[in-house]
Amino acid sequence: MCRHGNQEGTGEYVDDAVITTKVKAAIFKEPTLKSAEINVETFKGSVQLSGFVSSRAAMVKAVEVARSVSGVTAVRDDMRLKN
Repeated sequence: MCRHGNQEGTGEYVDDAVITTKVKAAIFKEPTLKSAEINVETFKGSVQLSGFVSSRAAMVKAVEVARSVSGVTAVRDDMRLKN
């Protein structure tokens, strides 16, 4: 039986969906990030944040909040500052 390393098993997909939901909820609950337009994607525990924030401080806070969520193994910051 051959297994490809880049394919997720069903359990991993469910875990990633749960992590994504938890990160989105944590960002929404953070008062300084409520108005931010942050997208969250998760693959094998690694979270990618993208979208727009109003300041560098908001960017740093979003990464900090994402890292604090259980199950997150890494956070990639692809957010941009609003002009």
